[in-house]
Amino acid sequence: MRTPATLWLCTQPADMRRSYDGLAAMVRWHLGGNPLSGHGFVFINRRRTQLKCLYFDAGGYAIWSKRLERGRFSVRRAASSSAVSLSRTEFEALIEGLDVQVK
Repeated sequence: MRTPATLWLCTQPADMRRSYDGLAAMVRWHLGGNPLSGHGFVFINRRRTQLKCLYFDAGGYAIWSKRLERGRFSVRRAASSSAVSLSRTEFEALIEGLDVQVK
């Protein structure tokens, strides 16, 4: 599997019952993006206890997910856009439970 070109964090809470097609629809309609672009799209639920990352490569869609047993994913937004770009370092900090400030 290739590393996504860019990771995009959806700033709206996502329903974690969504799977491949539901998350791809969120990319199209809420983010205005193309889920087949090779970018990774990161979604967090309203309670900030679950995270899913949707990615597409030549073989098809892949989803990576993480559910916290304690604590919450901590993301502080500086912008009011529907999606923000995450660096690899910001993504790693996010999944490790560190406080992430996104622009």
